[in-house]
Amino acid sequence: MTTTQAEPAPPVPPTEEAPQRVTRAGDSIFRGLATGAGLMIMLALAGVAIFLVLQSIPAIGASGDQAYGADNIVVYIWPLLFGTILAAVIALIIATPLAIGVALVISNYAPRRIARLLGYLIDLLAAVPSVVYGLWGRETLQGWVFPIYDWLHDTLGFLPFFAGPVTTGRTILTAGVVLAVMALPIITALCREVFLQTPVMHQEAALALGATRWEMIRMAVFPYSRSGITSAVMLGLGRALGETMAVAMVLSAAGVVTFNLISSQNPSTIAANIALNYANASGTKTNVLIAGGLVLFVVTFAVNFLGRWLAARGQVKA
Repeated sequence: MTTTQAEPAPPVPPTEEAPQRVTRAGDSIFRGLATGAGLMIMLALAGVAIFLVLQSIPAIGASGDQAYGADNIVVYIWPLLFGTILAAVIALIIATPLAIGVALVISNYAPRRIARLLGYLIDLLAAVPSVVYGLWGRETLQGWVFPIYDWLHDTLGFLPFFAGPVTTGRTILTAGVVLAVMALPIITALCREVFLQTPVMHQEAALALGATRWEMIRMAVFPYSRSGITSAVMLGLGRALGETMAVAMVLSAAGVVTFNLISSQNPSTIAANIALNYANASGTKTNVLIAGGLVLFVVTFAVNFLGRWLAARGQVKA
């Protein structure tokens, strides 16, 4: 009788312990500084929001002289909000196509030296103080556009936008032009960088298939840059919404709600109204102005969130 011996089991390899992550002092310090910076920004925004809300509470029941002659705070702020949005929309209508066109010239058409020089000149516009833009609009631009407004009134006066009468060049349309010049460098710089990030292989493939330069831009550059263009436009909108001194110096405001862009009866903006009236305000009037600032704060936040949502949506589709 023979007995069979069981084969010995194969040796079990020794288990390797996971390497421990070495944390360096520099990484810990950088992480702490970055986290602290983020928390500081959030705390600053929360502090601003709390201040605006607390200071706006006394203005809820303001009326008459306390609300600058309005029946209530809503009646007072509504024309200012309308003027703020109207001026910003005019600025975007003017600045967006011009900025995209300049960005395309810099990134796809102009020779390298000319493109670099043109980019520097556009970037320099962002360094000009808003007071200088206000002086330019008040002293120079309003004289240039006055004959144009007169022609618009004579030719297109049947439209409510150009109903007139034309008595001054300091109108909401002039303020929109100034805001467009101020928003132009922001939109142009961001669009230029986004256009330059388009993969070269996509562009060369479109050209190799026989596409013209414009067809290549339309089929390769624009789809890739959709979210970036949206973000640039929203940042330009934020600049136009919050601009103060340039609008206050250019606009001849009357506190009305109207779509007439070339009349002397112009809606004011929230920021310009605060700048013009805050020095002489006291008591509840100060709270009324701060309430207007709260409305502008909320609108700016809404615009930023809308811009992020649109940019994310465009990026997913692209």
